[in-house]
Amino acid sequence: MKLKEIVSHLEALFPLELQESYDNSGLLTGNSEMEITGTLLCLDITDEVLDEAINKGLNLVISHHPLVFHGLKKLTGAGMIERLVIKAISHNLALYSMHTNFDNLHTGTNAILADKLHLLNQAILDPVASKLQKLVTFVPVAHAEAVRSAIFEAGAGHIGQYDMCSFYQEGTGTFRASGSANPFVGKKNELHLEPEVRIETVLPSHLQGRVIHALLSSHPYEEVVYDIYPLENKWAQTGTGMIGELAHEASETDFLSSIKSTLSVNMLRHSKLTGRKIKKVAVCGGSGSFLIPVAKRARADALVTADLKYHQFYEGDGNLLLIDAGHFETEQFVLEIFHNVLIKKFPNFAIHFSESGINPVNYF
Repeated sequence: MKLKEIVSHLEALFPLELQESYDNSGLLTGNSEMEITGTLLCLDITDEVLDEAINKGLNLVISHHPLVFHGLKKLTGAGMIERLVIKAISHNLALYSMHTNFDNLHTGTNAILADKLHLLNQAILDPVASKLQKLVTFVPVAHAEAVRSAIFEAGAGHIGQYDMCSFYQEGTGTFRASGSANPFVGKKNELHLEPEVRIETVLPSHLQGRVIHALLSSHPYEEVVYDIYPLENKWAQTGTGMIGELAHEASETDFLSSIKSTLSVNMLRHSKLTGRKIKKVAVCGGSGSFLIPVAKRARADALVTADLKYHQFYEGDGNLLLIDAGHFETEQFVLEIFHNVLIKKFPNFAIHFSESGINPVNYF
């Protein structure tokens, strides 16, 4: 199996366009044409992880955190990152990462964390805006259904839990074909009036190329008229964090105990206990302190995340229980999704969970 087949599948599910501006998800080393013998899944790429892949005869390492976040101007082995990149290249190892593009989807990092905490009625905590577009096109009445089906198949028409969403409006289109044209209807050099349907639908901006290709391929006209408008609407299927509800409200101490058990955490850092009950819970795997005001506006009773700073524990202000459960601990389950989406598509592919990937934070 070629590397490009695996990359294409992963990026169709977790588009790189959804990653944050500071991120570096995607293929870091490796030729897309190389044959892949198997893959090793890990949170972080370390010497031990690369040695494990080499010893097991696996030439693809898929990590959550990218090894390289910033541009490298030299490869001298002077630091850990340079050394590991050299090691991967010298052993012909492909390195691929799915980080914030994976975090920001409703099926990604925060969804599985919410699942592990048994949260119901899950929704993106802070949906992203300006990632949607509106497509408007005009189609002869007899071809409207075929065009609509094609653009839906390409990914347009999804609104929340609904698909195939569009608006139809019948009208009359006018045009005059020049002498060098090859009109589908009408005669050259004569004004033609054609009964048409105006079709409006929405699409994620990263699918624009695919949807327009489907439109042009299915539309009968020589010159296809269409408009694309940027939308400010928030997209409920992508964004940061997740919010949901416990099946039954719990005391703060019982909720903290359940987190310790579920995440196998030795200790939790948390804000002052107030004796309030916990029902509505926000989560953000990894560093999520920036979501404290969002969780408060959503009236969450608790926010489970990591990497909180000293003064941020005051920001709950008695209304929001802030829980720092650890970066590794809140992201440890992402490898389960990596495995599931790969094995479903490539059932005979060798996929291994790293035995060397460990939490870099230790407690005394």
